[in-house]
Order: sequence, then structure tokens, then C-alpha cells
Amino acid sequence: MKQTVTSSVLIVETLLLALLSGGCAFSRAWNAAATTATPTADIQGRWRGTWASEVSAHTGKLRCIITKQDDGKYQARYHANYRKILSFSYTVTLDATYTNGIYKFSGDADLGWAGGVYHYAGQANTTNFYSTYQSRNDHGIFQMRRPE
Repeated sequence: MKQTVTSSVLIVETLLLALLSGGCAFSRAWNAAATTATPTADIQGRWRGTWASEVSAHTGKLRCIITKQDDGKYQARYHANYRKILSFSYTVTLDATYTNGIYKFSGDADLGWAGGVYHYAGQANTTNFYSTYQSRNDHGIFQMRRPE
């Protein structure tokens, strides 16, 4: 019995360390991106806001760093907080089109144990970002603005 309890505690500690360590790497990238001027005619750069599940009513803080790739796609690196103590970082490749000052985008990411494949679709201009997300068991929204 003691071996089972010890193993369970070790598994929980390992999962928490994995969740929290991703936040440290993201924070370093977030701080480094602050030294780069935010493009005024693109969606690249830092974003800050919230995510909200329309299934569970859970919500949390959300940060994102968007970079343009050589192939014209965008890489969105998200860092979401959950229940104020847990955080999770992941990256989504976004296909985007630009028309009349608006970037419309979509992309997919497999988040594995955190819910499987998620599909993202939304739009942004240089100051406001809105996206929906949908997976097998959840769907909701991301709303962000440029940080001050």
C-alpha cells in the first residue's frame, strides 16, 4: 500500500513539474519578446487576455507570442493559466489571410492528454485578437489585446 501511495505522489509531482516548467520557458520568451518592437501592421508580437470554456465555464488568463514563419504561416505560442495555480503552454501553427486590415486564421494542435486535437479559428487586427477553439470535449473563446 505504501508503495502505491508513494508512486501516486511521484506521478502527481511529475505532472505538476511538467506543467509549471513550461511556464518558466514561456516567461523567458515573453520577456525577450518585450524587447522587440511590436509591429504596427501585423499580428506578430505579444498578446494578453483570457480564455473561457463554454462547456465547463472555466476561465483563466492567457498570453500568446505570435511569430511569422518563413512559409507565410504564423506560429502562436500560447500560455494559459487554469485555476490560478496551474499553467499550460503549447504552440499552434496558424494559416492566415489578410483582407481590409483583418487577419483571418485557423489551425489545429494536438494537446494529447489535455484534450486531444483542438481546432482554432478567428480573426485579429493589430490591436484585438478573437478566436474560438473546439475539441472533442470542450469549446470556447480566446480574447486578447496587446499588452501595455
